[in-house]
Amino acid sequence: MSGSASAQAPKVVDSPAFSVIGISCRTDNAREASGTGCIGRQWGRLFSEGLLDKIPDRADKNIIAVYTNYASDKDGEYTFILGAKVKPDATAPAGMVKVQVAAGKYAVFTSNQGPVQQVVPATWKRIWDTPKSQPGGNRAYQTDFELYDQRAVDPKNSQVDIHIGIL
Repeated sequence: MSGSASAQAPKVVDSPAFSVIGISCRTDNAREASGTGCIGRQWGRLFSEGLLDKIPDRADKNIIAVYTNYASDKDGEYTFILGAKVKPDATAPAGMVKVQVAAGKYAVFTSNQGPVQQVVPATWKRIWDTPKSQPGGNRAYQTDFELYDQRAVDPKNSQVDIHIGIL
């Protein structure tokens, strides 16, 4: 199973708009690769501080990681928000932010199954190595998101969908 997913072409979907409440930080891929970024710390906080339980009006049990406010492309800064999809009228509690993920076309890259800390970066590498116009449209660099659903409950054997905004 794990070998076949890597060759799988992304599927293009029309995603409706939705809201996410979570914790955010500003980073870039160079910082993340060097170990000085904030994404790993945000995941640690999410679980150690029980932050999912503090998000009001959750729409489902999934975890959403949003990448938005891109300065340029994969080499520039972006804002990372880690949290959950919420009902439209939900209000972010202190210390959290609420963001709107715009409706639009997304190329969905599905990770292999395996340890989450390996399969997610491997899928991002596949995304970065994909020619800009390949996944059904040019990459928009506006909003991308990772969906951690029931397939990602076990961190040692997870499968994740990464939605890349395309034009």
